Amino acid sequence: MPEPTPRNQRAEVPLSVWPTAQTSHRAQRTGRYVPGSAAHPARMLPALARHAIERYSQPGELVIDPLCGIGTTLVEAVHLGRDALGVELEARWAELAERNLAHAMGHGAPGIASVIVGDARQLPRLLAGQLGQPAALVLTSPPYGSFTHGHVRAGRSGKVAKWNHRYTPTTSGANLATAGEAALLAGMVEILAACAKVLRPGGLVVLTARPWRRGGVLVDFPGALERAAEQAGLIPVERAVALLAGLRGERLVPRASFFALDNARKARARGMPVHVVAHAAVLVFSAPTAEAARP
Repeated sequence: MPEPTPRNQRAEVPLSVWPTAQTSHRAQRTGRYVPGSAAHPARMLPALARHAIERYSQPGELVIDPLCGIGTTLVEAVHLGRDALGVELEARWAELAERNLAHAMGHGAPGIASVIVGDARQLPRLLAGQLGQPAALVLTSPPYGSFTHGHVRAGRSGKVAKWNHRYTPTTSGANLATAGEAALLAGMVEILAACAKVLRPGGLVVLTARPWRRGGVLVDFPGALERAAEQAGLIPVERAVALLAGLRGERLVPRASFFALDNARKARARGMPVHVVAHAAVLVFSAPTAEAARP
């Protein structure tokens, strides 16, 4: 009978709970991203992107973000020695992503990345000629439609001022952030099907998303995205939880937005025992093998 492996020699088994908010959004970006990066209404936490990239890819591999916004996935990828490609529909955010990448590479990031302006539903066509290798990882955070975050200030009169809470100033059927929930999810099916076409064998698609509340009712956006991915032909591999609260000993330090806090407080005042959402779901999928895809 073989001797048991000593505890200090056993391989670490990764946990499905990720402590990604040990510092605030602002602290994670200060000095690492250019000023003005906070203008995007729904940015992925850099620590969340970094954790996913480290876990699901290796140095030298390619990471793609089809909805790259200000380039958080791309910046963290090049800092970790990966190459990266991003697609962004809105030229304003694409330009900011390029500036963030230039800042990263100018400060010693060893990877190389670029951003293409276009509709991610056309991902293989947009990346034609750009792909030196198929992607090991597609990592993105889909838009939340009109339920975004942005910045808020409550005045003494009780009136709330909002800014940086829109992806684009105009409503557009092409922009899934303004197209309505049904169109958003239908568009995500198309985008995820396109993502499968740029993956290498064994590559993964990782989505991060959080639920939200509307009128006190919980909207399971991660669950809807999981169904969209399955409609796109992707295969669920893992579901993890990224904490959006800091850890101080045994105490959670909330980092919820004004909108989340306000919604929860109003619901509790009506007698509904809801809690502030303090996590993002991390949904991991693989593409079907060629054999499995055959009828």
